[in-house]
Amino acid sequence: MKLTYLCQILLFIILCNSSTFVICQDSCASNLVQIQQPIPFDTTSLLCNQVWDTHNFFLRYAKASSNVWSFILSFPSNINGYAAIGFSNDGNMVGSSAIVGWMPSPGAGGMKLYYLGGTSQDKVIPDKGDIYVMNASLVPAGTSLVYMIFQLKITQPTSNLLFAIGPKAQFPEYPRYALPQHSDQISITIDYSKGTSGEISNLNLRRSHAVLNIMGWSILMIIGSLIARYFKQWDPIWFYLHVSVQAFGFVAGVIGIFCGLALSKKLNANVTHHKNIAILIIVLGFLQVLAIIFRPGKESKIRKYWNWYHHNVGRILIIFAVLNTFYGLHLGGQGSMWFIAYGVIIGILVIIAVILEIRMWIIARKQTHSTKTSSIPQSLELAY
Repeated sequence: MKLTYLCQILLFIILCNSSTFVICQDSCASNLVQIQQPIPFDTTSLLCNQVWDTHNFFLRYAKASSNVWSFILSFPSNINGYAAIGFSNDGNMVGSSAIVGWMPSPGAGGMKLYYLGGTSQDKVIPDKGDIYVMNASLVPAGTSLVYMIFQLKITQPTSNLLFAIGPKAQFPEYPRYALPQHSDQISITIDYSKGTSGEISNLNLRRSHAVLNIMGWSILMIIGSLIARYFKQWDPIWFYLHVSVQAFGFVAGVIGIFCGLALSKKLNANVTHHKNIAILIIVLGFLQVLAIIFRPGKESKIRKYWNWYHHNVGRILIIFAVLNTFYGLHLGGQGSMWFIAYGVIIGILVIIAVILEIRMWIIARKQTHSTKTSSIPQSLELAY
């Protein structure tokens, strides 16, 4: 009987140290007695939300006084990276202030305030932010949980919260405390009075805006221009293919820009320059549509001016589209993978354009040489 009881205890200990066993994780029903040091504020009135189901993040919070709010964020220690909570005015990571905690082993770790001034590491500044943090501490609870305990001196915290985890086994280190790029993140809105929260449902809108604009203004427009410049020997197939590709690109791009306008209104984001460039791109796109509608005949005297207008407006459109796409990825706080993927696509298209340009130049040179040779009188050619 004693042996059976001992086996049960051992089994419980093993399961509690397993990261997949739910009982050993935090929950809103559990109390805070397992925290190994005194909490510097009253915890009896704290509301609780599971703010990130994927990684078992729980946030407890309450208004302690007229200008002080108390928070406790719990996360599993097995994430083996830093955990961060960000306070954002517009739901975007860029421009927000984040409290970051990390504990690579029990009793070792740290907790710092960061200002997220941009997507590059040098713009993520430690010990700086738009919030005033008090009574901050990072404490373990057993071997499976970590608690970030802090208070904010603020009348009302923003309802837009961000949560992130860092890459495995990468932590901020002395003396710079540089923050590695997050491996996963989520944005939520929270109602502090009701104790409810929900994920910000703009992910699909963000992706639609990005993908449609990249496909429309960048990729398809560039492909359409390559067809028009390098495949005119396939007349009239090249023309119909060129118009079709550009038309699909124009429609996709316009829809993408409208998705961006809706996203900007939803987030109340300040993206004036990005928006103005997008409006300029739409105007240039409509000018290209008008150019096709009022296209003069090949024998017309104004055809050469139309060619100059049509070609250069198209080039300007593509240049602004590529630049605005990179700028948009920067504003959206997208990771380096988006920049790399888009940069690789543009790089491939540029390489293809260079190869086709060299090919066209070689063909033109051969034709010029052939024409000169055929124009030499036969008698002179024999004499030579």
